[in-house]
Amino acid sequence: MCTYKILGSVLLGLLPVSLAIGLAACYPLLPTLNAQTLNDDVRVTPRVGNQSSKTGDRIDPSLTGPGKPIQVDVNLVLVPVTITDPLNRLVLGLEKNNFSVFEGNAPQEIRHFSSEDAPISLGVIFDTSGSMSTKFDRAREAIVEFFKTSNPQDEFFMISFSDTPQELSDFTSSVDDIQARLLFAMPKGRTALLDAIYLGLHKMKHAKYERKALLIISDGGDNRSRYTEGQIRSLVKEANVQIYAIGIFDPYFRTEEESRGPQLLESITEITGGREFTVGDPNELADIATKIGIELRNQYVIGYRPVSDPHDGKWRKVKVKLVPPKGLPPLQVHAKTGYYAPSG
Repeated sequence: MCTYKILGSVLLGLLPVSLAIGLAACYPLLPTLNAQTLNDDVRVTPRVGNQSSKTGDRIDPSLTGPGKPIQVDVNLVLVPVTITDPLNRLVLGLEKNNFSVFEGNAPQEIRHFSSEDAPISLGVIFDTSGSMSTKFDRAREAIVEFFKTSNPQDEFFMISFSDTPQELSDFTSSVDDIQARLLFAMPKGRTALLDAIYLGLHKMKHAKYERKALLIISDGGDNRSRYTEGQIRSLVKEANVQIYAIGIFDPYFRTEEESRGPQLLESITEITGGREFTVGDPNELADIATKIGIELRNQYVIGYRPVSDPHDGKWRKVKVKLVPPKGLPPLQVHAKTGYYAPSG
């Protein structure tokens, strides 16, 4: 019997590894599921049971749920991981033994494993430049739908940007407050995207929770910022903030800045373990924003203590590999690519 669990068009739950043979028989049904569409009724049902590591190690109190994308101020390094199938749906139900992690070329022992939801500090960086005029209403709706996926304990803020970035809303837990402030946003001016990312990262320094994420919604590359792409990439690598982006790009008539937009957003999101989604139709924005919100609620968190632990302040490359159950299609791993070791 096939027991895939599908939430809209994005969530795919797996049977336990012990039933992998049954999965192989179910997999031919997967292509028929792609026609499903995400809707407002999609909700994530928490899984029952403790999936933490059974190694016998005492679990640090800070690890009761997902923490920073990578925690570097203690010996335990934490890495949130998202798994997707060929149809870009989330894969749920994997176990600790389905993963392996490497720092550099050295395999690491997984000391902590969980897939629990936990409160998160969220920020939206919203493009209000003049080129957004025809997409503005749909983009505002997408922001509201994104925040509707939040938990009551979450906090979130919003930054808008055109010629310069500005804080549209301080940390709040009220979607209604965000929605009200969006009514006063108007599209005009040019695109200071990189400056807005800088402001968002700075704002996250005052976040309540250890787990932090930014969502960028923009229709083009940067043409106004004081900060360079290289400077922002360096800040992103240090910030321990997961970044997602929705790029609304015209497939036919792009300016020079818009042509560079997809690469810019992808390069920034990839190093954090987040993702960039490119859409050509503004009507898809709300569904994509909801999908990202759900994805943030369904990540695995892997923890390990580095075999080699020099306090040299250097960038340490991290690679998470998947050992999937038999009978599944190729799956993709999304995880942060590294962290800065502590110094001193």
